[in-house]
Amino acid sequence: MLDEVLFFDTLRQGLWIAVIISIPILTAALVTGVSIGLVQALTSIQEMTLTFVPKLAAIVIVFWLSMGFMTQTLVAFFHNRIVPLIIGG
Repeated sequence: MLDEVLFFDTLRQGLWIAVIISIPILTAALVTGVSIGLVQALTSIQEMTLTFVPKLAAIVIVFWLSMGFMTQTLVAFFHNRIVPLIIGG
């Protein structure tokens, strides 16, 4: 049976892994959104799709490039933390 300390430590590690995995995608969305917003402000173009399409493209590209890192991080977390809890170790 899991005691509270082990449960909350596993939960904390899981949330930290989620933050680490989401950093590349959120950074790409932030940088793309700010740069397109700056271009829109400088040129007075107020088109909604102008921010959506490049941001979506940047997110997809960064996701594709960082998929290996995300997979390795999740697999390591499951092998090192979740599987031993399931087995009972």
